[in-house]
Amino acid sequence: MPRIYLSPSTQEYNPYVGGGNEEYYMNLVADAMQPYLTASGIEYVRNDPLKTVGNSVRQSNREGVDFHLAIHSNASPQASSGKNRGVQIYYYANSQASERAAEIFARNYRKIYPIPDLVRTVPTTVLYELVNTRAPAVLIETAYHDNEEDAMWIRENIGEIAENLSLSTAEYLGVTFRQPSPERTGRVITRETPLNLRSRPSTSSEILAKIPKGTDIPIIGQDGKWYLTRYNGIQGYVDGDYIEIV
Repeated sequence: MPRIYLSPSTQEYNPYVGGGNEEYYMNLVADAMQPYLTASGIEYVRNDPLKTVGNSVRQSNREGVDFHLAIHSNASPQASSGKNRGVQIYYYANSQASERAAEIFARNYRKIYPIPDLVRTVPTTVLYELVNTRAPAVLIETAYHDNEEDAMWIRENIGEIAENLSLSTAEYLGVTFRQPSPERTGRVITRETPLNLRSRPSTSSEILAKIPKGTDIPIIGQDGKWYLTRYNGIQGYVDGDYIEIV
């Protein structure tokens, strides 16, 4: 079974126009990719958003994965802040496999990005995460988060972006892309207090919302006992000990 390393941005200090930040939204994309990867028979290892890109590279190399995917969004220099749109898919210039992967990702991404002509591949020999990973790697700048239209497009298309990146991953690895099983529904069965919706599958992660007892929520993924779900437009994780599948 092929294995990949998912490396969404750890840059919480890069704000989005209208709120949120790069780390938050790119981790939502990675979250939403997981059911597609699992359904397609692709194992994945995930980076720790609290650690650095150096940690991500070292973990990817230790795991001996077949492919490394870094997921980011872009920002313009201060002089042109908010004025640019588009998608850059970086690959290591000295790797034919990395270049092939980038071309696959670009071709597929043009089908969903509003301005297909602005999706391009970019060779590099300086991006740390591409130069230092042993596995073929690409880094996609999914759109410009300092541009109002691009930032809104990312927010409104998390699921479509995730599906598209998963499709490209499967194509690069030479496996059949499969849709995940239909969503299940879970019901919150806390005693009296609401259930915390968290940013990561951990009791130490940020609380994004509180879900009242008796609320039905969609189950869109799973990480151990934690369920990935959405509530009031916010995607996050809930403790499965307090969920009944209905």
